[in-house]
Amino acid sequence: MSGPLLPALAAAAGARAAWTALRAVAPGGRARWERTNHRGGPVTLLEGPAFAAGALAGVAAAPGLPPRVRAAATLAVGTTCVLGAVDDLVGTSDDKGFKGHLGALARGRVTTGAAKIVGIGAAGLAAGAVLLGGRPGGSRAGRAADLLVAGGVVAGTSNLLNLLDLRPGRALKATLLPAPLALAGGPGSALLAAGAGAAGALLPEDLGERAMLGDSGANAAGALLGCALVAATADSGRRGSLLRAGAFAGLVGLTLASERVSFTQVIGRTPVLRELDGLGRLR
Repeated sequence: MSGPLLPALAAAAGARAAWTALRAVAPGGRARWERTNHRGGPVTLLEGPAFAAGALAGVAAAPGLPPRVRAAATLAVGTTCVLGAVDDLVGTSDDKGFKGHLGALARGRVTTGAAKIVGIGAAGLAAGAVLLGGRPGGSRAGRAADLLVAGGVVAGTSNLLNLLDLRPGRALKATLLPAPLALAGGPGSALLAAGAGAAGALLPEDLGERAMLGDSGANAAGALLGCALVAATADSGRRGSLLRAGAFAGLVGLTLASERVSFTQVIGRTPVLRELDGLGRLR
């Protein structure tokens, strides 16, 4: 069994096993993980840690994955899941978005969201450094800029997936969308396959409005996709640097837009996105 199949199957099995175990023995009790969704129904956030566990199982099982890619993905997924879980469990909704959390920080109040922003940024930089592997060539300033961009891609995708997790299945579908690219092979393929396997295994729970990713799962899913992009372009020289820079610019643009524009409203006004978003969802 080779290629993307093994990490996808391992991730799917790991996610389902973790989901079953977490439902049986929820840390702190089930009530601590329960929330109300957009329709006023009860959902559990235990899907998030289950996704991360499945994704990590897929990364661990991927054959021939370069050690630096395995290490970076494990670091990024694990760290963002933990930071997201802290925000899920003890954070409040008083401050929202980058503007709200950074504004609170400027007033001398540290929110869990602000801590998560800093932590995910640091995790992104660390993962980017591992993925780029200290490649020689270019000026010191150029290498530093490349590292910042790579870290920004990992952190930015982590944040973007979290912004999408506002309706059933939306963030998991975004994780599944790039899965066909795993067939192309390369260092990022196993990461895409692991994300797709975990997402596919948990999608019925999400679409059925029994569970949602929450920050822990959405941040982890986004970080995995970001690592896949950086891993796929790390050995492509200047072309890879340009691709990462373009992706980073797009992520910054979407993040800034999210402070003023509702993604849910944009999706609702766009026929193709609206149909994809509603596919499989309870009516």
